[in-house]
Amino acid sequence: MNEELLEQLEAWHEEDEYEKIVHAVQEIPAEERDYELVNHLGRALNNLERYEEAIEQFLTVADEGEDDPLWQYRIGLAYYYLEQYDKAEQAFERSDELEPGDEDTLEFLEWIRNQDEQDEAEHEGIVEEGAQDDELPKENADEPRAMIASVPAVSSDPAPVFGEFWNDSELALEQYVSEPPSDGLIESVEEQLVFRLPASYIEMMKEHNGGIPYNRFFPVTNEASGEAGYIEIEGILGIGREKRHSLCGEEGSWIVIERDRYPEIGVIIAKAPAEAGVVMLDYRSSGNDGEPEVVYVDKAERHVTLLAPNFETFIQGLMRPE
Repeated sequence: MNEELLEQLEAWHEEDEYEKIVHAVQEIPAEERDYELVNHLGRALNNLERYEEAIEQFLTVADEGEDDPLWQYRIGLAYYYLEQYDKAEQAFERSDELEPGDEDTLEFLEWIRNQDEQDEAEHEGIVEEGAQDDELPKENADEPRAMIASVPAVSSDPAPVFGEFWNDSELALEQYVSEPPSDGLIESVEEQLVFRLPASYIEMMKEHNGGIPYNRFFPVTNEASGEAGYIEIEGILGIGREKRHSLCGEEGSWIVIERDRYPEIGVIIAKAPAEAGVVMLDYRSSGNDGEPEVVYVDKAERHVTLLAPNFETFIQGLMRPE
């Protein structure tokens, strides 16, 4: 194995130059790629959100990866984002068996099990109403899916200070977390977004610029039925362009709004798992320079649900599973 190549691949990974990794490894004939090279390629494809291609690569070295917790974690991540939760859970459980207690692995297992509980709750609710599998009760037809589910057990403690708020997992550091923004970068991002960001959001990002919080559940009430529910977020976008999940990154606010045809009412600051919807700063009532409300927009129906009167209240309302 060429040690110089491996060092270069790792350097590109640290610089988020994932396309360069893919190009360099794919220039090597498939029959000449060893286990380590395939894992570099699969990890880069994961970071580019090309999950099906990543799985194809990982499966070429499945025998060697069977007892490697990192291989199990990486293929589990790809299955997770393709919403193949059974396979993802199996891979993460194997990873945890081989390397018990890894925070990232346990985090994904928790998300999958919460998703399973949500799906089961939704199915039971539909069966009780006597509806078909593809038919929701009429009073809930315009409500986001996340609001229909029953609330998981969550801590009612207020959101902790920033130092205890963030879960700096490998995924978070790779795709969300940037250096604290300078005043010049903040001004540049605001000009690109055409909205003034809330002071409380800027203050938070100067302490920790984007990431995945431990507290990911925000309680809501279904307006039609009065049932308690919740929306879940995957992470909070930071101020910048460098990381994939930042306000002006590859999965930034305007890109997602235009691609998925969300209403142009403000700035996306978080997404729900499996891209079921987004959390947005809504400037309709305040104007572009005012204090925006925080809303959830369902991807399927584009239904807008008010969550909080401002960003600070939204953060304080986030809770975590007990």
